Amino acid sequence: MKLVQEFKEFAIKGNVVDMAVGIIIGAAFGKIVSSLVQDVVTPPIGILVGGVDFSNLSLTLKEAQGGVAAVTLNYGAFLQTVFNFLIVAFAIFLLVKGMNSMRRQQEVPEPAPATPPQEVVLLTEIRDCLVKQQGKS
Repeated sequence: MKLVQEFKEFAIKGNVVDMAVGIIIGAAFGKIVSSLVQDVVTPPIGILVGGVDFSNLSLTLKEAQGGVAAVTLNYGAFLQTVFNFLIVAFAIFLLVKGMNSMRRQQEVPEPAPATPPQEVVLLTEIRDCLVKQQGKS
């Protein structure tokens, strides 16, 4: 019974809910980035390098023989994944940079302590001198 109660407390905590929301949004964002890379970024880069489609780039290590499929090194898929990672990393960088910028704008610096008027400074010095004189007598 105690185990069930502990699990309820764990599952209902705000941190777990926040983490779940973050994971769901992250997965959706990953799909958007994948589409951006595959459908928008990769085609122009493919044209620049001679019309090559990155996802189909591979190196054949062993040709197909009979009913055995060819052994290939699919480095194009790896390049695609690297592009996805770079775009996600850059997008997160921009997001964090924007959040830090907004945070700095919201932070109000503490005002510098105001210097007291000259009369107050003089009166304070006179008071201190009188206190010292009374201490000597």
